[in-house]
Amino acid sequence: MLELNAIVMPTTTTYDQLVSYLLWVFDHLDGDQKHWIGLAGAPGSGKSTTAQAMCQRLPEKVTAIPMDGYHYYRRQLDAMDHPQEAHARRGAPFTFDAQRLVEELREARHRGTGTFPSFDHNNGDPVEADIELQHGKQIVIVEGNYLLLDDPPWDRLRHDIFHETWFLDVPLDECRQRVEDRHVRTGLTRAAARQRIWSNDSPNAEQVNASGINANRLIRIESVA
Repeated sequence: MLELNAIVMPTTTTYDQLVSYLLWVFDHLDGDQKHWIGLAGAPGSGKSTTAQAMCQRLPEKVTAIPMDGYHYYRRQLDAMDHPQEAHARRGAPFTFDAQRLVEELREARHRGTGTFPSFDHNNGDPVEADIELQHGKQIVIVEGNYLLLDDPPWDRLRHDIFHETWFLDVPLDECRQRVEDRHVRTGLTRAAARQRIWSNDSPNAEQVNASGINANRLIRIESVA
């Protein structure tokens, strides 16, 4: 089994340092072995950006799987007991198909291969079978808000899937500002963006931050250079 304590990754780090660490991990994998990392953090903490940066810097060595692909479809939210609330709270844990996420990741870890959905932010729904995990040694980064929750079935991810877990330690005020700017870019007014943050994104972020104590590593990205 890979001894992760053999190399120290500082809390305050850069993309270059993360790449060096992942290269070390990759070089110590045998055969078709895979190393599964859960990358969590509050909305706006930079999970997707960090995961994609690792894929770009380590092509063919890193596969990123976004938890966002497991959003319930809008039609599924329509069928819930309280559809208006479901749409308003989209992004909260109950608006994800967590059971499917756990089952498909568990199967992929067992088989060493799998296909996974991505998420189309333009039309607001998942894109099925958009990501492929192939045979051969690989670092797999699963990124998402709720990967470290203690609630079932989320808690099975730490026990059954991940070899290690990272949490992006970003101040909530900074996360909120990033999310607000993101909402504005998608067409909301600044006032509407702030209302959505305080009614949905902010409570979600507080729940996510509380789960950060379950991570193996807290990470602060010093720069994107």
